[in-house]
Amino acid sequence: MAADFDELPVPPDALERGGVEILRASIVDGAVSVGLRRSFDDPFTWGILLVDLARHASRIYALETGMTEDEALAQIRAGLEAELNRPTDPGSTRAVN
Repeated sequence: MAADFDELPVPPDALERGGVEILRASIVDGAVSVGLRRSFDDPFTWGILLVDLARHASRIYALETGMTEDEALAQIRAGLEAELNRPTDPGSTRAVN
């Protein structure tokens, strides 16, 4: 029997117009599990995507907690910088498309 998996719905604009899923991240036993496609010719674009994700996350924190978007984004940025400077888990990656 498969374990229960609580997945997010497909974003409404993707359902309406189509698209390609490029990133899926899950928490499994307290650790992050990621599936992704390279998706862009230039890795610089991933930096833009990561900032966009951070801004979306900060808005969610502002909606669901007492912190502001700026406070949440500052904490996300601090976590990003800390992890870039001292990775807690370099992990492993393999290409699957």
